[in-house]
Amino acid sequence: MAKTISIINQKGGVGKTTTAINLSALVADMGQRVLIVDLDPQGNTTSGLGMAVEDKSVYEVLMGRVQMKELVEKTDYKNLSIAGSDIRLAGAELELVSAEKREYRLKTALAAVAKDFDFIFIDCPPSLSLLTVNALTASDSVMIPIQCEYYALEGVASLLQTIQRVKKTFNHRLEIEGVLLTMLDGRTNLGLQVVDEVKKHFKKQVYATVIPRTVRLGEAPSHGEPIHVYDKRSSGTTAYVALAQEMLARNGVKVPSGWKL
Repeated sequence: MAKTISIINQKGGVGKTTTAINLSALVADMGQRVLIVDLDPQGNTTSGLGMAVEDKSVYEVLMGRVQMKELVEKTDYKNLSIAGSDIRLAGAELELVSAEKREYRLKTALAAVAKDFDFIFIDCPPSLSLLTVNALTASDSVMIPIQCEYYALEGVASLLQTIQRVKKTFNHRLEIEGVLLTMLDGRTNLGLQVVDEVKKHFKKQVYATVIPRTVRLGEAPSHGEPIHVYDKRSSGTTAYVALAQEMLARNGVKVPSGWKL
């Protein structure tokens, strides 16, 4: 049965989708069966993996028009499947307002395919919306990317309150998987100060791996490729390989001894 992890931060531009794409692709490359769910109406995870949505998307799944197993398709990358989205998903916010069990739509849909995967990653929209509540209700845990910038912790308190409300009301098992520091410019004192501040705030929940700010990480999605495929030697690849290994270790999963890029 899959472990489901939401990658979430209501602030945009913190490396959420970059993390969703690269972490899921590398965990899959390390031998795990992975599904990535694009729950952001911008559809950047879908296009960032070189995929496109045609007649079916997560929107149709949430509206009960198709089953999740009809939507899931394999990507070009080993062990990695996707449930894709596009701008149509924005309509779900309004259409689900009066729907019965609206917070459980995604959880119910994923239950039908959970046995086919080891991990399910959900790329959440940059807002604390009904879509986000669906993701949290469907998840075992949440991963929170935080950008190494001056206002790094701004809004995190609201996010943590939302997580606690969902845990209390809809999903008692929900936990924090980890806090990931992203877009670090190691040349600046500010970036290093933010790292220290976040580690003081979240303590052992912070991953040891820190994702650097690199041009190559920004370029890879436009080519529809994860960073380790786009540029195997980049510092972004090194960081996301380390993150995948660290995340798997926290979950008691060993990377195959002979694994290499």
